[in-house]
Amino acid sequence: MRVNNVHSRVFAVDSLEQVGALIDSLATADDRLWPHETWPILRFDRPLGVGAKGRHGKIRYDVVEYQPARRLRCAFTNPTGLHGYHEWAARPVPGGYELRHSLIANTRGWLLLSWPLMWRPLHDALLEDALDKAAGHLGMRAARTRWSGYVQALRRAAKVRRRPRVSV
Repeated sequence: MRVNNVHSRVFAVDSLEQVGALIDSLATADDRLWPHETWPILRFDRPLGVGAKGRHGKIRYDVVEYQPARRLRCAFTNPTGLHGYHEWAARPVPGGYELRHSLIANTRGWLLLSWPLMWRPLHDALLEDALDKAAGHLGMRAARTRWSGYVQALRRAAKVRRRPRVSV
């Protein structure tokens, strides 16, 4: 199954660098994008750059492209059955600057069923939480996107909870 999952927000701020800096903060002590307060922590084995290995929960990936304050693309290495990439990008658009996350992949095996039933709803909630966090750090009203009852049930079943922040 082909997956083309995109989440984005446009922010009316002064510069592209303000939005791009959120990408650069990923997995640092000053992470202003990843919602580690309520989701598994994002980690990289070294500072952002091509070749860095990243993970959150059981998802694993390698940084294959990195343009500071513009784009971070990671190719999936695990789980088996997920072939593609996910990417954060910042760009100017009418009305401000867009922060966009794209997950482009093909699924095989157990992910054919588990992506639409379990992983997509959780992924969608995580990405909306990340964009809410970005808004707050850019001085926008940071209203928290509500999780659906289904996402809440999936989180309870998976026992997703805040984990202590630990450096790699």
